[in-house]
Amino acid sequence: QVQLVESGGGLVQAGGSLRLSCAASGGTFGNYGMGWFRQAPGKEREFVAAVRRTGGTYYADSVKGRFTISRDNAKNTVYLQMNSLKPDDTAVYYCAARYTSISFKASEYDYWGQGTQVTVSS
Repeated sequence: QVQLVESGGGLVQAGGSLRLSCAASGGTFGNYGMGWFRQAPGKEREFVAAVRRTGGTYYADSVKGRFTISRDNAKNTVYLQMNSLKPDDTAVYYCAARYTSISFKASEYDYWGQGTQVTVSS
């Protein structure tokens, strides 16, 4: 059983930056692929970024070049650095874990955090 807790969300002006953190406990962090997803009101949950156990990273086209996912296995933490934020980035951001490989589909992840709100104003 894995517990995930996101933090770092908030209100930011367009063009600004935020760094989200996801702290994991209750499992062997290095055994899981990790992903970030987001869900805006009235829209389905969408893939944002993922990082494999081996460190390979993948991004949705909408965030490529602006967001960076990383993991620190010693701290059992995954991060999402978000730069050049746009109002369309406004959503609840969720951290997710999948044993053992990553996926681009939310339904294939095993564990989820509670989400953290990111609001980007004009």
